[in-house]
Amino acid sequence: MAQLEIRNLYVTAGDREILKGLDLTVESGRVHAMMGPNGSGKSTLANAIMGHPNFDVTEGEILLDGQDITEAEPDERARMGLFMAFQYPVAIPGVTVTKYLRTVLNAHREEAGEDPVSLKDFRKQVEEAMDLVEVPREFASRYLNEGFSGGEKKRMEILQLALQTPRIAVLDETDSGLDIDALRTVAKGVNSLRGPELGVLIITHYRRILHLVEPDAVHVLYDGRIVKEGGPELVELLEERGYGWIREEVEAAA
Repeated sequence: MAQLEIRNLYVTAGDREILKGLDLTVESGRVHAMMGPNGSGKSTLANAIMGHPNFDVTEGEILLDGQDITEAEPDERARMGLFMAFQYPVAIPGVTVTKYLRTVLNAHREEAGEDPVSLKDFRKQVEEAMDLVEVPREFASRYLNEGFSGGEKKRMEILQLALQTPRIAVLDETDSGLDIDALRTVAKGVNSLRGPELGVLIITHYRRILHLVEPDAVHVLYDGRIVKEGGPELVELLEERGYGWIREEVEAAA
């Protein structure tokens, strides 16, 4: 069972403190949703989990299965089983989807002490993953994300998730900019992959993806701290009332 544990996390970007003592535990077999208004620190949290160099952890710890990874490089974290789907996936001209996916898969196999995947087995795995997340086979020969629509880029993120089978997946606003068909496809992919071996943290300020991927736990981030936690019913409450009452509760308690 995998567990991502964040203890008393303080994070700055430049001279601005964004996260201010955040505590969170994400376990395999569960889907967690992190919600909050714009500017609350949601994407900063995702980047801090993956070790983005532009964000400095000034206090606190990030642990994966009890191992402190606060100072680990992003590639080390990925090899250990952390995965992040980006809000704005970048294009990589000159690198085909096939080459990229095989390189990533072999990096994980190397970490596990396994031989590189054969071309036959790789093709089979990729085709199965493509069918699962409804990515057309012809995408395999295209350059990664070059000329892709927003929905196609997000499908590629879920394709990587399906192929890599990480232990903990952080989906940073994977639903942003999607039309309803693309959103349903992404949600279908996530639901197909959820299970006892995978822990998921969905970071979003929309509620619509959480109607399609029902979370086990919901956390509300406001001004760099988690200020409210609950189950799926909290999504409905936020949909009805917005975030204004959260702000009022925080200010009244200050």
